[in-house]
Amino acid sequence: MKQAYYGSFSERTGYIMKRVITYGTFDLFHQGHYNIIKRAKELGDYLIVGVTSESYDIERGKLNVRDSLLQRIENVRKTGFADEIIIEEYQGQKVSDIIKYNIDVLVVGSDWRGKFDYLKNYCDVQYLERTKNISSTQIRSEGTIYNIGIVTDDIYDNGIVVESKYVSGLHVESVFSEDEQVAKEFCEKYELDSYGNDFDRFLCGPDIIYIKTSLKKRAEYIEKAIALGKYVISDSPMTLHPETLRGLFRKAIENKVVLVEKLMLVYLRAFNQLVWLTHGDLVGNVVSVKCSISQDDFDGGKSFNETVAHAICAIIKLLGKECLEVTSNAVTDANGKFIYDVITMKYPTALATIEIGSTVDVENELVIIGSKGRVTVPSDWWNTGYFEAKVEGNEFLKRYSFNFEGNGFRYLLQELMIMISDKRTECTRLFYEESEVLVDILKKINQRG
Repeated sequence: MKQAYYGSFSERTGYIMKRVITYGTFDLFHQGHYNIIKRAKELGDYLIVGVTSESYDIERGKLNVRDSLLQRIENVRKTGFADEIIIEEYQGQKVSDIIKYNIDVLVVGSDWRGKFDYLKNYCDVQYLERTKNISSTQIRSEGTIYNIGIVTDDIYDNGIVVESKYVSGLHVESVFSEDEQVAKEFCEKYELDSYGNDFDRFLCGPDIIYIKTSLKKRAEYIEKAIALGKYVISDSPMTLHPETLRGLFRKAIENKVVLVEKLMLVYLRAFNQLVWLTHGDLVGNVVSVKCSISQDDFDGGKSFNETVAHAICAIIKLLGKECLEVTSNAVTDANGKFIYDVITMKYPTALATIEIGSTVDVENELVIIGSKGRVTVPSDWWNTGYFEAKVEGNEFLKRYSFNFEGNGFRYLLQELMIMISDKRTECTRLFYEESEVLVDILKKINQRG
């Protein structure tokens, strides 16, 4: 339903001064920040800039903020455009500020288009297009901004454009697709700086490459990116060939770059706490891990291999790498299309099962059964924000809850930035050997009759 705009403060009162407000974290202050403040000032006579506090940044899931609040305020002040600077401290403050300061226009970046339309009942809302090519030579040489390039064969970004805004020092810059029209549409949709279908030329720009193409092309793109010293994030699995994967890891080490899989689960605080407590005898000796997952529910509907990889990853983190036997029991329809499977993974002292379905009703759940109780992660367990434990001798369920924002991509990006800063190539959240075991299990499952 279209929201009513009742006219700006100036229009309602006849007061000639037009008052504008904009907000931001303004961490690692760069040309894009400068431009939005400058353009906001040009929309009125009096500009108020709201700078987010540290506590509010944490509350809204903004990670890795490097500059102090005082430094960020000072950087805004130095632009000379702000007539007044305030601190944004809580959710919902914008409404109060608009009323308190008699605001005519709220200015936000176009990447938030639609998010603040509800404020059109109070003032005009202007979405400004993002500044392209913000990472000037000077900024790049200071190492404060890392550009991200996306390799894709469709127009969906998997959330990286928005999620990268919650991690300081990242800017999604460009997109490559073998289909130039796809690249163009992607670029326009997410307002990126550039696009193209020449991979070698594309690789000249970004520092970090996110590869989200179909599985058959991933390893080839990864290898070329690594060879040019690029940090790489790839959808999982990166390949179904264990030896190819080992080769990619070797080349990443040789070229001193980071290669990580987009298995978001291992970057979530709740899941890591779950693993730690399980290994710490929360429910005694684990005898069973059961993962149920609907291919249609997972991440908006992904391929079989991408979906089941997350379940295998969870089992490896909980039970370890010593899987003795893998059995697949796939069911297909009359046309040979996959619809359901129960996969069993036998360990020396435990059994893991993965129930996965497509177009059939599978209840998403992760259950850990131990000699002293059980742990349950209901619903979309791959986005673990909380879990419940029923422990022997305690009649009450204990609930463990942790902050989870967005679709989880920001936590992977945060870890990537830490790895780059620490000059590490191997991710401690998912070790190379664990990835190799995962692919080996996937290969066995794909060999089912």
